[in-house]
Amino acid sequence: MYSPQRRDFMSVTLIQPDGGGGYNNSKSWRRRTCWRKWKQLSRLQRLIILLMCAVFAVTAVMSFSNLGEYWRTLTKQMEARDEEEPPGLHPANNAVLPVPQREKEREQMLPKPPVQKPKRPNKRGPPILKTPPPQGQKPEDNELRPEQAYNNQPVISWRGAVIEPDQITEPSSNKQQEPSKVELQDGGDQKEPVPINERQEAVIEAFRHAWKGYKAFAWGHDELKPISKSYNEWFGLGLTLIDALDTMWIMGLKEEFEEAKEWVATKLDFNKNVDVNLFESTIRILGSLLSTYHLTQDPMFLDKAKDIGTRLLPAFNTPSKIPFSDVNIGRGTAHAPRWTSDSTVAEVTSVQLEFRELSRVTGDDRYQKAVDQVTQHVHNLSGKRDGLVPMFINTNTGQFTHPGVFTLGARADSYYEYLLKQWIQSGKKENTFLEDYNQAIEGVKKNLLRKSSPNQLTFVGELSHGHFSPKMDHLVCFLPGTLALGAHNGLTAGHMDIAIALMDTCYQMYKQMETGLSPEISHFHIHDQLKGGKDIDVKPADRHNLLRPETVESLFYLYRFTGNTKYQDWGWDILQSFNKYTRVSSGGFTSINNVQNTGSPEPRDKMESFFLGETLKYFFLLFSDDVDLLNLDKFVFNTEAHPLPIWAS
Repeated sequence: MYSPQRRDFMSVTLIQPDGGGGYNNSKSWRRRTCWRKWKQLSRLQRLIILLMCAVFAVTAVMSFSNLGEYWRTLTKQMEARDEEEPPGLHPANNAVLPVPQREKEREQMLPKPPVQKPKRPNKRGPPILKTPPPQGQKPEDNELRPEQAYNNQPVISWRGAVIEPDQITEPSSNKQQEPSKVELQDGGDQKEPVPINERQEAVIEAFRHAWKGYKAFAWGHDELKPISKSYNEWFGLGLTLIDALDTMWIMGLKEEFEEAKEWVATKLDFNKNVDVNLFESTIRILGSLLSTYHLTQDPMFLDKAKDIGTRLLPAFNTPSKIPFSDVNIGRGTAHAPRWTSDSTVAEVTSVQLEFRELSRVTGDDRYQKAVDQVTQHVHNLSGKRDGLVPMFINTNTGQFTHPGVFTLGARADSYYEYLLKQWIQSGKKENTFLEDYNQAIEGVKKNLLRKSSPNQLTFVGELSHGHFSPKMDHLVCFLPGTLALGAHNGLTAGHMDIAIALMDTCYQMYKQMETGLSPEISHFHIHDQLKGGKDIDVKPADRHNLLRPETVESLFYLYRFTGNTKYQDWGWDILQSFNKYTRVSSGGFTSINNVQNTGSPEPRDKMESFFLGETLKYFFLLFSDDVDLLNLDKFVFNTEAHPLPIWAS
């Protein structure tokens, strides 16, 4: 028999729940199907799915909140930018450095005046000021502010300090004590003002060009990026604007000053959740506000100075009283850098001039007590070498760290500067500063001072665990001016001899470069070199120029104290090089990466605030024929070039 035949087919019948035929995709059917699949999952699988859903929900809520805050902030920034920036400016547009001009064209742009012979009176007097005119007589516009000419307010010069009246009103209604006054005048007659000369006019033109770029592309922000026509934010406090306040006053730039003053009065707010560096904010912001207050006698600047000074005080709340480097001025908290618990010695010992002066003018001794504790602590510390200090100090232990490394460059430089200047500020009464300063200079002479080959240039090197390195930062070029200032105030004449020799070296750091601009760091040949060769070698990583002021600063001091016009001529050469290789046509100046390449100096697209606050200010003072413009027997400059009064003896 044959088996039954197999049929190769399969039958599938789709039946609806109600007995009808056809496909069913109703919501109730899908819900029952999903629920069946959910029940088929294990407890672990269901738990994981529930946790993932919860995380997703929390993330969504947080993202929505942050996105809302972001859009609100963005809207405010756009509204502020619409108000501040003039129409037609597009920060995204690229700018380029101007093509270097021929020498003849450059001379037309910055004409070189005849060599100046300064008038050097036998007696140093106050800044050139005029007394109030008789009733009914109008003052000259560039000398007196009309609202102050006929009342009991101080008489103000746009290019000097103030003449204090017999009685003045309190600068602030909430002061604890009437501020003491610094006498800024002698009993002699006021001399006629010295007119602005051509070189000073060139400096003013450079300042206005830099200010044009800042105002157009970075107004109210910290630093201008002139190539990209934008800005860089460091603290978000308008550093360039604040740093330049007293420069504008000294140069007589009324319109620019009033614009900046209005911004400070209405826009500058220190109640911000932002970390600032104690040292930088003290020398740039507090120093400038105090200086501008003394020059203008406007109490608004003193109020702002007291506000920022008070917000910086939490930095000193450490076990050792050595301050933290960073302060959150909105929260009132302070901390060390993220990568270390150390502070640099220069930073913790170079805020004293400003805090001491703030105590003097407000009558609040908290500021001076805070910095005096630091000074006394460092004075008593071991680990120094012939008065020289290491570069780092620990905020917890209060001890020097990385011992055996000594330099007058970065991280230590202004420690030595402020020893001398605090002694001068005190009216030459606090002699501990003078003793430490003299000991340190002897340490420099013994350990760091050398001569190069083949031209026997005097330079200051570095010492690392007994090994001498012929490396000299551009920052060290503050030293000729400091030594000259000490000699002017009665210290040994040998200090002036060293100052003159070092000044020549600092100028050679510019002259021997192809662009006429100094590198950030120079290495000097100390072994025999062929006659006629260069003394300076520059490493590829060190050949940038940041528009620094130290050499121009020292040229100013040397010219003031010697009257030798070669220092003005050297400064003029440097200014021309700045104009040729760092000037940006759309406004501003830029630091450059390569001082050895005239064809492509490689702009870095950044104008530091100190270019307006220090470099151009010292150029203006260097070229001045008026030896009493910011008389150095009446004022002492902080390390950011902000003049503060010398206290009466």
